[in-house]
Amino acid sequence: MRIRDNTRSLQELQANGYDARELRWKPPREFRSLTYNFRGFELDKKSGPTGRGLLTLKKVAGETIEIPIRLHRDLPIREIKQLTIKLEPTGEWYASFTIETDVPEKARVEEIDPSDCVGIDLGILNFIHDSDGRSISRLDLSEEREWLEREQRSLSRKQRKSNNWETQRKKVAGVHASMSNKKKDFKHKLAHFYTTHYDAVFLEDLNVKEMLEGPQNARNKAEVGWRDTIAVFEHHGEKNRCHVETVPPEGTTKACSNCGAETDKPVWVRTHDCPTCGFEADRDLNAALNVLERGLEQLGVVHSDVMPVETATAVTTDESGFSTTNQVDASCVLEAGSHALKEAVSTAD
Repeated sequence: MRIRDNTRSLQELQANGYDARELRWKPPREFRSLTYNFRGFELDKKSGPTGRGLLTLKKVAGETIEIPIRLHRDLPIREIKQLTIKLEPTGEWYASFTIETDVPEKARVEEIDPSDCVGIDLGILNFIHDSDGRSISRLDLSEEREWLEREQRSLSRKQRKSNNWETQRKKVAGVHASMSNKKKDFKHKLAHFYTTHYDAVFLEDLNVKEMLEGPQNARNKAEVGWRDTIAVFEHHGEKNRCHVETVPPEGTTKACSNCGAETDKPVWVRTHDCPTCGFEADRDLNAALNVLERGLEQLGVVHSDVMPVETATAVTTDESGFSTTNQVDASCVLEAGSHALKEAVSTAD
């Protein structure tokens, strides 16, 4: 089954233009997981204290073994479709049960109120900044990084593959697992909050691979984990009947959320001050408002009121003549409010 699935995955990568080669075979000692589909295992959670169970595995080296396990939540035994037993680098064993559940239907687009939608700007200085003005700071892992450095230095002094080296390797793996668990917990709690408080959540569809290849802040960008954050939001959106959409990120920082005029801003400039309409706001808040606007338009959410149209006139003057090198602000048409649609989008088959 694994050979079939992995071969199919490689074929899909090759079809998409990736340089995917043949499968690399592992010796049996490197296998850290095994999977049961539908049968070959039994779970007894009736005997023993609450939160404990007895897992029976069949055909393990020709024998049947019984393993006491801890259950972190109640499971409907009749709906279990798959079981995966996995050995983590820390030396801990985990049993992951796959169950089949009904996916709740999301709210109809025409019934969504724009006030129940939120745009989220993913950043580095702050983890996220939403269109309602909330700013969530990054998770502070400075103590864990110092702890990891100490354990890694100790590991480097051990003779490789010795008993002391293996003991220290598990300690290093434990620090990595602790940091990873904190990040996952932080993202899942954040996604749960937004997907339960809003009918639609809009995020930037960032090209993280291209951003990591850039010359600046590669470590910070990798540590934030933007793509994983988007995947977590989409997962919670399916569970909590919330529309989670990604929008093109190009120009969300430069464009003014009030009039649409674009202005270049270096990374260290944290305030958006539009020279055309005079709108001033936090840089990340302005980007989040643009994400919200694009998300509403992409999803087709209808506004309940009609905003008057105004004209933004250039606020700067240039008295140095008509030289072709002079740059002045351009006038533009703006709307007192969001630029999202006033009518539902009609799609053609």
